[in-house]
Amino acid sequence: MNILITEENESDFDQVWNLNIKAFGREDEAKLVNILRYSGISYISLTAKRNNKILGHILFTPVKLIGNNKNLKIMGLGPMAVNPGYQRQGIGTKLIIAGIEACKNEGYDAVVVLGHPEYYPKFGFVQSSNYGISCEYDAPTEAFMILELTKGVLKGKSGIIKYNNAFNTV
Repeated sequence: MNILITEENESDFDQVWNLNIKAFGREDEAKLVNILRYSGISYISLTAKRNNKILGHILFTPVKLIGNNKNLKIMGLGPMAVNPGYQRQGIGTKLIIAGIEACKNEGYDAVVVLGHPEYYPKFGFVQSSNYGISCEYDAPTEAFMILELTKGVLKGKSGIIKYNNAFNTV
């Protein structure tokens, strides 16, 4: 399948809204994406398109490590949505790979994700607890993962990852 990964632009907003509702079966994630877009923070937002139709979307927003090192630049992956009719065809994989590369290019040190523990390790994610890093939310340890974008950058670091307050509004 010929998929084009591009930076999201304003003309994509309606399609991304509808995609998130379709993928998650509710408006919460669509609302979250909108709140984050207009919050004034820097973010990375990518779409997966085929024939100008958005089949997938991924959002990365900055998170903070509260603990022994506040100088790390860390992004949080999510939400990510793929049209249910096109799942398991590699669209999510393409979005994640492109997003990780974009985070590296923007100078981020690591990426965290709260997601399926059987899916994200293929991209290099490991349990964040391996580094003494936990999530502010009550989440299963195996589901909260981190990826070093620079090898060794997390050595000796620990603390709690805090997400943007928008995540607490939906």
